[in-house]
Amino acid sequence: MIKILWLNAYSYSEPITGRAILESGRRGVCKRGLVGLLMLEDGSIYRGCGFGSKGTRVGEVVFTTSMVGYPESITDPSYKGQILVLTHPLIGNYGFTCMKSSLPGSGNVFLQMESEKPQIEGLVVFEETEPSHWSSEGSLHSWLEENQVPGLSRVDTRSIVRKLREHGTMRGIISVWSPDEGEPDVEELWKAMMESQGYDDLPLAYQVSPRKSIEHGVDGPVISIIDCGIKHGILREILSRGFRVIRYPCYTKPSVIVDGSVGVVISNGPGNPSILTEVIENVRGLIEYNIPVLGICLGHQLLSLALGGDVYKLRYGHRGANKPVRDLETGLGYISTQNHGYVVSIESLRRTGLRPWFINIDDGTLEGVKHETKPIMGVQFHPEAGPGPRDLSWVFDIFKKTIYRTLPIYRRI
Repeated sequence: MIKILWLNAYSYSEPITGRAILESGRRGVCKRGLVGLLMLEDGSIYRGCGFGSKGTRVGEVVFTTSMVGYPESITDPSYKGQILVLTHPLIGNYGFTCMKSSLPGSGNVFLQMESEKPQIEGLVVFEETEPSHWSSEGSLHSWLEENQVPGLSRVDTRSIVRKLREHGTMRGIISVWSPDEGEPDVEELWKAMMESQGYDDLPLAYQVSPRKSIEHGVDGPVISIIDCGIKHGILREILSRGFRVIRYPCYTKPSVIVDGSVGVVISNGPGNPSILTEVIENVRGLIEYNIPVLGICLGHQLLSLALGGDVYKLRYGHRGANKPVRDLETGLGYISTQNHGYVVSIESLRRTGLRPWFINIDDGTLEGVKHETKPIMGVQFHPEAGPGPRDLSWVFDIFKKTIYRTLPIYRRI
């Protein structure tokens, strides 16, 4: 028998049932005709209105503090396997758009989405609203419904965030249903959640990596990407600097990746980097080619692991568009966009040949590295932002300069 604590936005004792979550003047009918709940592994249950798709999904419950950019967050492959809680209270007011990049040869690279579809397991917000924006192609509700993602609204997201901040990320299960169907059995939901494989044990990068190589761009030197779930914002930044791009599955051998390439980007992605042993071994082999390499987020962690570093998990991660970092080379501070639950241990760098490049101003964790002798660098934050400030997009310029310094004269076109 599990201990259940019922929680919602307005009461901390009364379970919410089919029709609505606000009564006596403060209560109104759930506008989508759906109800739902979020259960955490500590036994607490948050009940509210459902939107998006009906269904039940299990995932690690995390939160982001970004005030805007929910389409980018929802489609970020780094959130694969996670139930996302948004701290901003009003979500959905500009809908979503599938507008694509106008860069030559960019193909299916989106402007306001970071992949082709939502990647999250579920979405939790305080209030889901109708869109009112010229570029909107539909509501948040219809978009999630089409992509089989359950959403929960009218819950106390502040309470959830406080719990995660104090106790760390937790396993959770989100369930959305129609009142006519009857409520799922809570004990069965608990059992399904606890019997599911833990987030830290899932090789999620393989789920979001392409099955075959994908090319973008029409001319220019080629940058190869070890695609562990790359954000389209990274593709746009690389293409806009005059390169062509070839994205390879994350398990591709280094000899294939470097063939005809002037540089390699190891992309962001979801999950625990330590269990991606095949990818780490391939990155280790890649380093021997002495080709310029840039690791971003998960790629930064994989690069450090390949060189002998260690990673560890943060209590609740860094997820948001307001994370301050300091460039140790200049002493300047920047605001960055971040989405990671693991970080590289600074102490472990002494045996890697890497030196710290950026640190997090809030907690002192490592945010970037450069190699002492090789054209290798990595950043834990997202220099392409998406969403968030573009203060650090110059990291791509540094990488471009590094590439051109290593190129023969005849290839510097």
